[in-house]
Amino acid sequence: MNVQAKMADLGIDVSRETWGQLEAYVEILLKWQKAINLIGPATVDDIWSRHILDSAQVLPHVPKETKRLADLGTGAGFPGLVLAALRPELDVILVESDARKAAFLGEAGRRMSLKKQPKIVIGRIEAVPSAHADVVTARALAPLGTLLGWAQRHRADPAICLFHKGKDWQVELTEAQRGWDIEAHPFPSATDRDAVLLRIGDYRPRDDPGAADIRDRQSKGRRR
Repeated sequence: MNVQAKMADLGIDVSRETWGQLEAYVEILLKWQKAINLIGPATVDDIWSRHILDSAQVLPHVPKETKRLADLGTGAGFPGLVLAALRPELDVILVESDARKAAFLGEAGRRMSLKKQPKIVIGRIEAVPSAHADVVTARALAPLGTLLGWAQRHRADPAICLFHKGKDWQVELTEAQRGWDIEAHPFPSATDRDAVLLRIGDYRPRDDPGAADIRDRQSKGRRR
């Protein structure tokens, strides 16, 4: 797959400088991969499609007015570090509990010569200070219901969540809706025909009085 051409198809304009930053990212990741498991070994040979493009596809869904983005459980930096390269004006916060991976993130950011270095927060998502982010992302992290609970305290008001979800996303959404009122919109994945990028706007626990407002908006949307 020609990743650069696929990005162009998605409306993602990658300058020569940005492409160089992504190449530096891949180079340092493959070097560290020999010492610690940053990505699945089976995906190493397809890193550009499975990880870089898969992360980049989030970009068109990040509103232009976004100032701060938080990537929860970022691991090797997907999608947070990729988005930091593609949207250099963003304040990006990378939340990661593994100190070794956090060390890699710091090194990768420096090697990429990013115009604005991401803030790396080491600790459990549910325990670290709130990110107050306009956009919250997460990739291959946890079931949707759990993610919503973790993301809730890291969101500004208003904010959106952009979550990568695999082939069982509909099951996860149904399960999550038992405890949450959610405005959810799935977008087909550019890298996996069975997966989606799930965009979530307003959401509240079902026992929250404000959840009725979400249900009313969802009902009106279905009637249009």
